[in-house]
Amino acid sequence: MKVLGIDSSGLVASVALVEDDNLLAEYTVNYKKTHSQTLLPMLEEIQKMTELDMESIDAIAVAAGPGSFTGLRIGSATAKGLGLALEKPLVAVPTVGALAYNLVGHRDYICPLMDARRNQAYTGLYCFDGNEMTELQQPVAAGIDKVVEDINRRGEVVCFLGDGVTAFHEYLEENLRVPYTFAPAHMNKQRAGSVAALGLVMAKAGKTVSSDEFAPEYLRLSQAERERLAKEGKKA
Repeated sequence: MKVLGIDSSGLVASVALVEDDNLLAEYTVNYKKTHSQTLLPMLEEIQKMTELDMESIDAIAVAAGPGSFTGLRIGSATAKGLGLALEKPLVAVPTVGALAYNLVGHRDYICPLMDARRNQAYTGLYCFDGNEMTELQQPVAAGIDKVVEDINRRGEVVCFLGDGVTAFHEYLEENLRVPYTFAPAHMNKQRAGSVAALGLVMAKAGKTVSSDEFAPEYLRLSQAERERLAKEGKKA
């Protein structure tokens, strides 16, 4: 089974191709260019270097959120366009789940942290039994204080990863009461290879949708929507 993976949910832009147990190609950039400028050229480069016939793809896995509203929309539009053109199904891979999958097989709890601003993180909590991932906390947008409170309550060793580690590093060090580690640089950000690999597992389990059915999962309102509600005197 061959799966194309796309992740533009945060600062990282990443495209990958996985076939069964093989990562055939991965192109990841964590720099300043906008994802609308990078995703398609990255895909074209992978297509050229692997001599990929796009018709041979079985599914397109895309980081479906949470994450940057703009980034999710760009990734969504790219995946939906490819799905429609190629008549291929999409796999909506939770962003924080794919982040946790970077550390598949890790012995400790895995806590992805994506900086959601306003002192909040997009997060979840996961553990592995071999290569099988279990979701202990479904993806949420939560205050970092609540995240740490929950982890302290569970009392298990935990490994953090994601761009939220930088944002909340000091708070974590001051308030965690359990042993913890941080993932190394090559594993601590979004990777389309993980999106594709987890997407392949999900696709084999029948967890696919059509391009028309797919929609990003934002978890909270955009800033523009919050500002509109504030003007109307309503709570976000």
